Amino acid sequence: MPKTATADRVDREGLLAFLRPRHKALLLTHRSDGSPQLSPVTCGVDDQGRVVVSTYPQRAKAVNARRDPRVSLCVLSDDFDGAWVQVDGQAEVLDLPDALDPLVDYFRSISGEHPDWDEYRAAMQRQGKSLLRVTIERWGPVATGGFPPAPASS
Repeated sequence: MPKTATADRVDREGLLAFLRPRHKALLLTHRSDGSPQLSPVTCGVDDQGRVVVSTYPQRAKAVNARRDPRVSLCVLSDDFDGAWVQVDGQAEVLDLPDALDPLVDYFRSISGEHPDWDEYRAAMQRQGKSLLRVTIERWGPVATGGFPPAPASS
């Protein structure tokens, strides 16, 4: 039996429940000429329900988001053929030292507790990390690929 495509509308809580265990996404920012720039990223969800991405201040995603905070993410399931959702929102870029505690929260949202938080903080400072934080404004349905319902049933 062919797989039937799905498109499930979810409320904000349903969206966050979908996002929290998924950490792979494509992030879309806008170049200075307005054209799209895509980056594969690892993401988490913070306690305020924002999508968070670790980066460096000089990376295109950070430079673009500072100039134009409108971003979109396509958050994917681990199984490439699994469910996904598009999330649109406004990004802010936090640099050190302001990024340090949010980077701890970012790590926790993806990997849980670190064995040595002092070591982690020192590594983030050594590496000069930044954090991109996206306030979600809208989202599409949680979708899966497949045949439209009518052709799948025939």
